[in-house]
Formats: sequence, structure tokens, C-alpha cells
Amino acid sequence: MKTDVLVIGGSAAGLVAAMVGRTCYPDKKFLIVRRDEQTLVPCGIPYIFGSLGRTDKDVISDGVLAKAGIDLQIAEVTAIDQKTKTCRTDSGETIEFDRLVLATGSVPYVPKWLPGVDLDNVFTIPKNKQAIDRLNAALAECHTVVTIGGGFIGVEMSDELHKAGKDVTIVEILPHILERAFDPEISTQAEQLLQDRGIKLRTGVGVKGIVGDGKVAGVMLQDGTRIDADAVILAMGYRPNTAIAEQAGLPLNDMGFIRVDEYMRTSNPAIFAVGDCAEKRDFVTRKPSAVMLASTATSEARVAGSNLYRLSVVKTFSGTIAIFSTAIGDTGFGAAGLTETVATTEGFDIVTGSFTGVDKHPGTLADAHPQTVKLIVARESGVVLGGEVAGGRSIGELINVIGLAIENRMTVNSLFTTQIGSHPLLTAPPTAYPLIKAAEAVLRELKCARG
Repeated sequence: MKTDVLVIGGSAAGLVAAMVGRTCYPDKKFLIVRRDEQTLVPCGIPYIFGSLGRTDKDVISDGVLAKAGIDLQIAEVTAIDQKTKTCRTDSGETIEFDRLVLATGSVPYVPKWLPGVDLDNVFTIPKNKQAIDRLNAALAECHTVVTIGGGFIGVEMSDELHKAGKDVTIVEILPHILERAFDPEISTQAEQLLQDRGIKLRTGVGVKGIVGDGKVAGVMLQDGTRIDADAVILAMGYRPNTAIAEQAGLPLNDMGFIRVDEYMRTSNPAIFAVGDCAEKRDFVTRKPSAVMLASTATSEARVAGSNLYRLSVVKTFSGTIAIFSTAIGDTGFGAAGLTETVATTEGFDIVTGSFTGVDKHPGTLADAHPQTVKLIVARESGVVLGGEVAGGRSIGELINVIGLAIENRMTVNSLFTTQIGSHPLLTAPPTAYPLIKAAEAVLRELKCARG
């Protein structure tokens, strides 16, 4: 079998790389090879266990591929030969390619050092539909669940399982949940909301082991506390799925990601890597990053798809801004760029400013919600390095605006003088728009510091 562009992996990154590539190079033949019959929307997986109820409500349609003229084959690629530009599948078929895009994603991290991880009813959260179907069925028979890990996946899974009637406890070794994305004043708001909803939290303590006789019976914490459980969710992050790339001789970085340049090319200019398997650098610090987000993956995929045959200096990936968002009930939380904690640790001289207003106007509207914006700004230049938002569900787009400001190296003065559109039912009031008022708070602090 022969194709011009072969994409291995059909989730968000692989899909977008093929779609953009097909648009940019309509004369080329594109083939996606993926292992799964159906692909889930990765960010929607936690909601299968509560709000959605079934995996078939979280499936990416293959119709877009057929409409775009992209071929699809269900198989697992078992080997890549760089010299002959061929791949081998588990059925013994050989596929010849001119360009190759690796979008092999990531796999859940299982801490082999943790006693009891091999007990029955200890689960990870894979991105495979059949595995999620099995997990959903198994959890339906469980009542008391302990989630190990208070990051986004752990929090969202726990909230959805609680919606489904489970007794849930989150255990997080850091002082606060979501601490890698938010500063304490924001993460504590999320903690309070979860506790108000009936979810138990144990933060600042690690897990000593999972106990049970063949099957989970509880979790032992480092402080000697035991939490009874008939199921444990390991939400301790993911690791890049790069075995096939490493076997093919493609270099990995120290964190296990496939090394790529700003065009998403590997050491072989005919082979690209995008998504969770590809190397990341932080947009601000320029340090290697382990951030894995579908939004980041699709941005990389657009860059790779554009540059398959002709490099464009204006279409490069210059680093992950790590734009996160989630919701607990009707309250949304978003973060982009550096937190105050990370910026200070990295040695940046910063100024911060916050403002709490309301996301509609007047605030007496029935569904109006408080909205807090925090900005992290470089003192000398005024460039926005990071931002955090808590409020109604409209924060999902507001944090994207802050991400855009970071990516374009906007200054706090630019934000302060930004023109906005407003409407009582849709936005905060123009007289007290939280993003602009947070910028004003930063400028006030800068003025006071200068005398």
C-alpha cells in the first residue's frame, strides 16, 4: 500500500494534521491509520461517567474524513523503517509513505512502586472506547471511590462520579488540588465548591499503598489514615506513547517525548510528531514542558499539516502556553501561562493584579455569576506572562483571550486600553470589565512602586 502522507493516530492531533494537510496540499493522498474502531473526544471522557452516561455520546465522527477525501485504516503500526519510508502493521501489511506524522498520543501513568496497583478495581482512565466501556460498567457496581490525583482529570472524574451517586474522596499529595495550574486563592475556591457538593478532599498527604485481598478494600495514606474504598482511580497523569518512535531510532528528550523543531519535524525532516507524544517547550520559560492538552495538540497539528511539503516561517509552534479550563457545577476555572508561584520560582520580577466583578450586568440578573480575573505581568516590560479566571461558564472564552494576549506578548497597557463589546446577558459591564480592571490593578501597583 502506498500513500503520500501517513498519519499514525486518529485522535485530535492526528485528525487535525490530516485535515489541514489535505487543505494545504489537495493533490496529495492522505491516510490515517489508527488502532481503535471509534475515537473518543478526549476531553469529554470524564463526563461519560456522569453527565453523558455512555461512550457513544462522546465519539468523533469519521464522516469528516470521508468528506475531506482522507483514507482511514483500522490497524496498529508495529514498526517504522526510516530508510525505506515504510511502516508495518499488525496484519503484516507494509505501507509506503513520503511524509509521516506521528500522533500516537499518551497512556495513563501507573506507579509500579505503589503497593496494590495490581488489585482488582484499581483503574486508570485510558482513551480507548472499549476500555472506557468496561470501566463504566465496572464502576456502576461500585459505591465508594478514591481518586488518587487532584489534577484536572482527577477532579473532573470525581465530580462526575459523585453526580452518578458515588461516595468520592480525592487524595492529592500537593497542598491544594489543581495546584500546578492555579495559585492558592483560585484552587481553594475549587476545593470549597467540591466540598460543598459532598466530595471529600485529603490534600498535602501522599498514598502509602492500596490494600485488599485480591480486590480493593481501601487506601492507606502516608499519615497512617485508611480510607475504605471498593474502587480506586489512578489519575496521576499520562506519559507519551513513544515506543514505536524510539524503536525507529527517532531521538527522545529527557522527559520521553519525541524531539521536534518549531515546524514539528523530528530529526528526520520527512517525519513529524504532534500531540501528547511530541516534545513541548514552555512559551515563557523556554524550558521542556510535560503539558498534554488537546488544544495544544491541535495547534501543533495545524503547524505540521501546513509544513509537510513547504516550510512557512509564519506557521511555527513557539511553545505551549498551557491554557487550562474546567467547570465545577456552574463555576468555571481557567488558567493560561505562568502562575504567580511558578513565575516567582523561575526568577521573574513580576507584578500581579486581581479584580472581582460580575459576568453579566446588572448583577441582579438571575444567572449572573461573580467573576475574578488575576494577571501576572513582567514588571520591567509590562508583558503579560499569565492569567487565571474563576467565575461563570463564560470564563472558557475569557481565558482564551488571555492566552491570546500572552502569545502575542501584549502588555498590560494594551489590555487596559482594549476595546470590548458588551451586552447585559452576555458579558461583564463595560464600566467594570474584570479583565480590564485587573489590568488597571496592575498599573496601579506599578505606579505606586515607582512613586
